[in-house]
Amino acid sequence: MFESKYSGFLTALLVIIIFGIICVLGYLGFTFYQQFNTDKAASDAVDAFIEEVSDKDKGSQEGGDAIDNVEDTPISSSGTRQLNGYNIVGTIEIPATDVKYPILEKVTKGSIETAVAVLYGPGPNQEGNTVIVGHNYRNGQFFSNNKKLSNGDKIYITDTSGKKLVYTIYNKFETTPEDTTFYTKNTNGAREVTLSTCTDNSKARIIIEAKADDDA
Repeated sequence: MFESKYSGFLTALLVIIIFGIICVLGYLGFTFYQQFNTDKAASDAVDAFIEEVSDKDKGSQEGGDAIDNVEDTPISSSGTRQLNGYNIVGTIEIPATDVKYPILEKVTKGSIETAVAVLYGPGPNQEGNTVIVGHNYRNGQFFSNNKKLSNGDKIYITDTSGKKLVYTIYNKFETTPEDTTFYTKNTNGAREVTLSTCTDNSKARIIIEAKADDDA
């Protein structure tokens, strides 16, 4: 009788363990699938945006119409290319951390779950300080690896005119989530970008400051 009950208990326990493993594997698989789709859509949007603005620049230099052979990503009624309904105002590439994302027009809950976005400032490659925000999901997405960046690392920003500028990181620090003092710093006419993301414990912010090489 005791052995029968013990055997039944072990069988039930084994079933629970197997079910738990299946659930965990299913969750991990779904998470990976979502991450892959998000990154693929973002990468395609970057390629489409860069091709489009390059065609515009080529068309204006040649005095003719740009060739519209970009991928079929959505365009707003105002002619702005979009990703998931959010206007793309530029792209950012950081070779040191394999970052390649569209820069979306403004920060909302949805926009920073889609790519990175402008929180403050004049916009990509404009004079002044442009603050760009990205999530730290600790899985390599968005700005998850900003903590690995160092002074001297390069950031490449392409804007809607097709201009691609190189920025060099010159400062990195942590601050509180409430700190906004670095938003309004005086750049003396130089073009700067400031990247902001959470620390791994979400209790602070990692701030990366970079200046355009042309303005150095």
